[in-house]
Amino acid sequence: MRLRRPGRSADERSPDSEQTSSPADTPAARRNAPDPDLAAATVAPAPKFQRAERMRSASRTLAIASAQFLLVAAAVVVLGYVLGKLWSILLPIVLGLLIATVLWPLARFLRRHGWPPALAAATVLVGFLAALVGIIVALAPQVADQVTELADAATAALQDVQEWLQGPPFNLGEDQIGEAVDSVINSIQGNAQNIAGYALTGASAVGNSLINLVLSLVLVFFYLKDGPRWVPWLAAQTGPRAARHVSALSYKTWATLSEFIRQQALVGFIDAFFIGIGLWILGVPLVIPLAVLTFFGAFIPIIGAFVAGAFAVLIALVSNGLTTALIVLAIVVVVQQIEGNVLQPIIQGRGFNLHAAVVILAVTAGGNLRGIVGAFLAVPVAALVAVIYRYVRDEFDGKSPEVAEDGTVAAVAGGDEGTELVREPVEAPGPPDPER
Repeated sequence: MRLRRPGRSADERSPDSEQTSSPADTPAARRNAPDPDLAAATVAPAPKFQRAERMRSASRTLAIASAQFLLVAAAVVVLGYVLGKLWSILLPIVLGLLIATVLWPLARFLRRHGWPPALAAATVLVGFLAALVGIIVALAPQVADQVTELADAATAALQDVQEWLQGPPFNLGEDQIGEAVDSVINSIQGNAQNIAGYALTGASAVGNSLINLVLSLVLVFFYLKDGPRWVPWLAAQTGPRAARHVSALSYKTWATLSEFIRQQALVGFIDAFFIGIGLWILGVPLVIPLAVLTFFGAFIPIIGAFVAGAFAVLIALVSNGLTTALIVLAIVVVVQQIEGNVLQPIIQGRGFNLHAAVVILAVTAGGNLRGIVGAFLAVPVAALVAVIYRYVRDEFDGKSPEVAEDGTVAAVAGGDEGTELVREPVEAPGPPDPER
């Protein structure tokens, strides 16, 4: 009887079994075989030898981009801080530019017909002030005559509201309403000092506004008199390569600003005309002042039209009742929808429009920063930023935005006695060579 060696299995009894074993059963193969318990632990691909290098490159690119973003953000913050400190100087300059864009066509007409620049500028400016004063003088008596009627109508409306609150479903007693009114009066008396401070601040703001207006009008005179010299002077402060870009951007921004003011004036006139006719037919008081408010409200797109329409509806409610107020609301909505969806795209064109969201954000930001003046200036500033952005984008794309429609570019000419801009023709690039 043959016994088995200790520690050997039944399959290892014969030496022939060792000689016929496959290479997969060797100890090395068994060590390299995947563990069935770990084979399904992940499905991620095995790392390549370039992964670490590419990760370092991506991290370096991200770090550089982050540093650039922080530098740009810091520059924007510093620029905003500096502009905020210089606001009292910048405001008359910007207001003067806006007024000059309106008056420049007439001043240019007079200059082309032989008028001296100073005389043409003075005549146009005096005519503008006379027209403005005439409008105020014409509106003041109407407002003074009808304010008393509106006050009486407002008192009657408050009495109607009081009677409505005393009835169902509120069923408030006269004593409760009186206590609420007394509470409001006591609150006003308790804050009398703050109210006086606000009034003083408002009076100071009015005084500053008058000073800014006078400075703006003085600057308007110089803009109209010496305006054509500005671009050559500015281009002369730069090098020959930058002069063409400076002059092209100056003309584009001026044209955009002028076009914006003219378009908004036309849109405001259309709104004021049709809404004014509707108010006149319905017998709403203060028709002309409300039409003028609608006209000036058009210079603050979307927000200005909403505020002017709300005033018209409120006055119609106080003076003529709820039915008339609803009709006025319908007229305002219809006119503004036709103006916004039909007339404004035709007047402004597709390439000039700013998106409604951009307009609302710009007006909101300007109003929060500088009040009514900021809301008024927000959209022109946004339009100028859009022009500069498009110019830089076209320059990066190689579209040569400095070339005018007639195929010329501006160049600086002159010497020590003065500088002028001349137009130099630019050769149009020929068709590409197919052999290259």
